[in-house]
Amino acid sequence: MTALHASEWDRDAALTTARILLEIKAVNFRPEEPYTFTSGWKSPVYIDCRRIISFPRARNRIMELGVEKIGRHVGYESIDIVVGGETAGIPFGAWIADRMMAPMAYVRKKPKGFGRNALIEGEVPVGQRTLLVEDLTTDGGSKIRFANALREAGAICDHTFVVFYYGVFPGSFEKLKEMGLNLHHLCTWWDVLEVCRERPYFSETALKEVRKFLEDPVSWSRAHGGVGSAEEASPKDAAE
Repeated sequence: MTALHASEWDRDAALTTARILLEIKAVNFRPEEPYTFTSGWKSPVYIDCRRIISFPRARNRIMELGVEKIGRHVGYESIDIVVGGETAGIPFGAWIADRMMAPMAYVRKKPKGFGRNALIEGEVPVGQRTLLVEDLTTDGGSKIRFANALREAGAICDHTFVVFYYGVFPGSFEKLKEMGLNLHHLCTWWDVLEVCRERPYFSETALKEVRKFLEDPVSWSRAHGGVGSAEEASPKDAAE
């Protein structure tokens, strides 16, 4: 199986992002000692997108691709304000807002103060079309909570952007769609695997186990002591 992309540009952007993430060692394969996400899923793979902030050339290129992706799939004049999700989404939201010449705010995980803006830092006027930005998503849980906070404050939140989407756990895309939230991302694990064919970043044994996980993440998680269904997973996102 390989990643499906809307266009050749999207595929090129995905592979470029994957190469950068591998180069800066943001990609971690650990089949012999699986990671446990806050939602309860077990995984042999983990992505540390926070590393991007320490590599200026890498982050500049990724942000360029992100803004181009948003323009192509959302529109160049369809966003009034960019909102980062606490904590990891704040720097990415700021860089994207700067490139889009848009105002920027951020949304908290827990309220501070009272009133409709208790979860929001910055000015987000009622009726503003917001783009919610985070570094990654696994099952989409945090995106829904942040979007709800923005909507309760009177903002329009129909789109969210992340650098990396796991693209394997069941129900995530559907859950976001049900909430009227369109997810835009640069790359997934399938793109990382494709780039790994170019250079031996990891052993062949590790790559085979990761592919096995990607082809059936539910069974893999259950077999390694994690949750075995979307219903069992707690409503949280590994980005937290």
